[in-house]
Amino acid sequence: MKLLIKNVAIVPMTKEGLVVKHGYIVVENQFIKALGSGESPQAQYDRVIDGKGHVALPGFVNAHTHAAMTLLRGYADDLPLMQWLEDKIWPMEAKMGREEIYYGSQLAMLEMIKSGTTCFADMYFQMDAEAEAVKESGMRAVLSRGMIGVGPENEQAIEESRELVKKWHGAEKGRIQFMLGPHAPYTCPPDYLKRVSDLASELNVGIHIHLAETTGECEDIQKQYGKSPVALLEELGIFKHQVLAAHCVHLSEEDIQILSKYQVGVAHNPESNMKLASGIAPVQALLQAGVPVALGTDGASSNNDLDMLQEMRTAALLQKVHLMDPTALPAYQALEMATVNGAKALGLGHKIGKLEIGYCADIILINLQVPNMVPAYDLIANLVYSAHAADVDTVIIDGKVIMEERKILTVNEQEVLEKVQKMVVDLTRNEE
Repeated sequence: MKLLIKNVAIVPMTKEGLVVKHGYIVVENQFIKALGSGESPQAQYDRVIDGKGHVALPGFVNAHTHAAMTLLRGYADDLPLMQWLEDKIWPMEAKMGREEIYYGSQLAMLEMIKSGTTCFADMYFQMDAEAEAVKESGMRAVLSRGMIGVGPENEQAIEESRELVKKWHGAEKGRIQFMLGPHAPYTCPPDYLKRVSDLASELNVGIHIHLAETTGECEDIQKQYGKSPVALLEELGIFKHQVLAAHCVHLSEEDIQILSKYQVGVAHNPESNMKLASGIAPVQALLQAGVPVALGTDGASSNNDLDMLQEMRTAALLQKVHLMDPTALPAYQALEMATVNGAKALGLGHKIGKLEIGYCADIILINLQVPNMVPAYDLIANLVYSAHAADVDTVIIDGKVIMEERKILTVNEQEVLEKVQKMVVDLTRNEE
């Protein structure tokens, strides 16, 4: 299929501040075949989209979430992390089976697509069901089966992860990828993490892990092993793999240098960290050290939405007030975190995150003809500080139109909403 997007502004994310005010993009099959400024090339196209009044940019990469936690949105708010997990979240998750994970994931993907996310990294359970949901939605995803080394399913998690990688890694022309998902250093002892590392080497896949999220975690690891969580993972050889580390809130200068040395992808989750009062990650210091810092929403139970536009704005504003510096984390850098850095952190920097010839055609069109986007003195600033999820008009993933004029074409939205509403009634039926 050959697709043309014409008469469109373009923010390609290939050079800081670059905006093409009037241009075109040619998509052939999965890939970007041509793009430039001015009038589009004359050719035979299967489909033409008139982008007048819109801006095209790379789809957002949500670098850390737990998709099916949409079923727990608003269920356990205003609690400390460990109480939130142990008293509310884990008991409810124990009731969730394959069908719940499938529809909870579909609900998450509807929300992500409608807010411009084209690729996401996920860690959860029943991941075969989630992979099926990803396949049907048309989204790009890097999935991980959560692994808890101290739990009763520790062996099962290793075997399931092996089978999931064999079945799904590279599926759908590479649109679905798998990593291993050891939950965190405080739930996965060193011996277990070494086994995960060996499995990652055997399967040639990366590792997605929560890291240095709370002061309690860091204090406990320091007390047990005499070093920080980051230094512990370095000692165990985890960083010889492609690693996606979620949160990284409590870091020393030595930790930051370790993350930089191994080019560990950090998924910054500002809204979740704020809501759970986990702290403020040293994003500016990480970026200055050359660490690829991406953005994630975390799950909908600790955010409570999956809106990357909102996450970008929050990330930028949080660093400014934290450092008392209005120049900290400027708009383009925040947009890079949501696109270019997200792709790098997931090990996909060679194929997504930019609008460039040869890259996968993961493209979103945002409507500029809405009150909150006018005037446009600085289009990039408007995207970060002014745009709303409702301004996302069209979503293209792997060259396929997934949403057009805000109508999702791959999933029956009404059916998913009705199914989920019935499911949550069943899940909470026996609660007082």
